[in-house]
Amino acid sequence: MERTSRPSPIRRLLHGVPRGTPLDLADLAEHGVDAKAASFYARRGWLVRVGQGVYALPGDEVTALSAVRLLQCRVEGLHVGGKSALALHGVRHNLAVRETLVLWADQRFTLPKWFATRFPARAVFAALFDALDPDLARKTLSTPPGVLDGLHVSTPERAALEMLYEVGTHESLDESRGVFEGLRNLRTDVLGKLLAACTSVKAVRLFLAWSRETGLVDVDALRERFDLRVGSASRWVNRLPDGTLLLLKPYG
Repeated sequence: MERTSRPSPIRRLLHGVPRGTPLDLADLAEHGVDAKAASFYARRGWLVRVGQGVYALPGDEVTALSAVRLLQCRVEGLHVGGKSALALHGVRHNLAVRETLVLWADQRFTLPKWFATRFPARAVFAALFDALDPDLARKTLSTPPGVLDGLHVSTPERAALEMLYEVGTHESLDESRGVFEGLRNLRTDVLGKLLAACTSVKAVRLFLAWSRETGLVDVDALRERFDLRVGSASRWVNRLPDGTLLLLKPYG
C-alpha cells in the first residue's frame, strides 16, 4: 500500500503563509510549530528571528504595516490612526522622509522592542470617544483600497478628529490645517455621530472652525441633526503645549 507523507510544519508554513507576514509564537503554533521548533528552524535558516518570539520566512521583508497587522491581533482596538491613517487614504500635506506611524489603541501597551527599533512610531491611548456604539466603531475602521489586507485603519472621519486631538502636542497647527484642506466627501451621518461622541472640545471646535472656512461640511446642518460637544457657549481660549494660542468659537 502506497504511503502518503504529510508535509512538515515548515513546509506548511512556506506554502500557507502570505509572504511578508511576521509570525509570533501563537501564529506558529497554529501551524504545528512550537517555541522549541521555531528556535531550531531559525538556527537552520528556515525561519528568520525578527525579535523575541517573532519570526519571518527567509527572504521576507517585514514592513511597518505587516507588523501592525500582527500586533492588532494581540492589542485591543489597535489601529493606524490620525495623520497616518489619512495618508493611507491618500490625504497628506508635506511628505516627510521618514514619517512617524501613529497608532491608536483601546488599552495602554508598550510597543515591542523589535517593532520600535525598526519603525518610527508612537502609540496614543486617549479615550477620544465616549461610549462609542460598537457598530459605529466598526464602521470607522476599515482597510483603504490598495493597503495591506486586514489592516485596521481609521476612516477619514475618525482620523481627522484623531489628528486634531494631537494638534499642539505631536501635530503642528499649520501641518494639520494643510492635511485638513485635503479632506473630501466625508460621510455626514458618521461624522455627526463621532462629533457627538468626541470628548475633546479642542478637536471638535477645530473641526467645525476649519469646516466653515474650507466649506468641507455644512456646520449649521450638522448642528440641527446632532448634539455636538463644544463645551460652553463661550469662546475657547487655550495655549497649547507647543506655545500655540488657540481662540475658537463654539461652532466655528
